[in-house]
Amino acid sequence: MTFDGNWKIDRNDNYEKFMEQMGINMVKRKLAAHDNLKITIQQTGDKFHVKESSSFRTLEIDFTLGVTFDYSLADGTELSGSWTMEGDMLKGIFSRKDNGKQLTTTRIVQGDELIQSYNYEGVDAKRIFKRG
Repeated sequence: MTFDGNWKIDRNDNYEKFMEQMGINMVKRKLAAHDNLKITIQQTGDKFHVKESSSFRTLEIDFTLGVTFDYSLADGTELSGSWTMEGDMLKGIFSRKDNGKQLTTTRIVQGDELIQSYNYEGVDAKRIFKRG
């Protein structure tokens, strides 16, 4: 499947501003900007197994498209939501458990890059990963 593989963070676009909008403190933002995040994705039909490995934690997540699940961001923010497919794009819509505000995340593969985009309260950011 398109998303299958090992992905390593290459660069960020507006990620600092996004994290600030999310309410993440300055120290955690500085650390997160250099987290060396690696993502391994395995897709079987509408089921996904994702392993996230960074300087701070290793986390494995299993989800099925359209099925709500809970997730914790590296800073401890608790979310609940689900992923769907829109064409070649994975789209996740999550609600923060602390304030009910919506975080939208998309993943799309373009060439040899996995582009993970975020939107929270009008602030957009991207994290671009390379195969590796």
